[in-house]
Amino acid sequence: MTYSFHPAALEEYRQAAEYYAGKQPGLEWRFIEAVEEAVRRINEAPLRHSCVDGEIRRCLTEVFPYAVLYVHEAGHSRILAVMHGHREPGYWKARTG
Repeated sequence: MTYSFHPAALEEYRQAAEYYAGKQPGLEWRFIEAVEEAVRRINEAPLRHSCVDGEIRRCLTEVFPYAVLYVHEAGHSRILAVMHGHREPGYWKARTG
């Protein structure tokens, strides 16, 4: 399976890693590993995760309060958001087009 990040999702990912780096040295690497593990699970079985809005699916990270939101079509997963669990729901919907 292949995957790609929407540019805004990649920026969210980067900003969250920077935030954790500022909280505790090395914590950003644990966050990155958690997100990469979620991406691995998505690639392993993209239809396993529940739909949250139409065809948009959500894979939760472990330990951190984040979810990877994505759409899967024709053997490719497009990651739309690396979303904090307390962020305003639906802010990412403009990225689906």
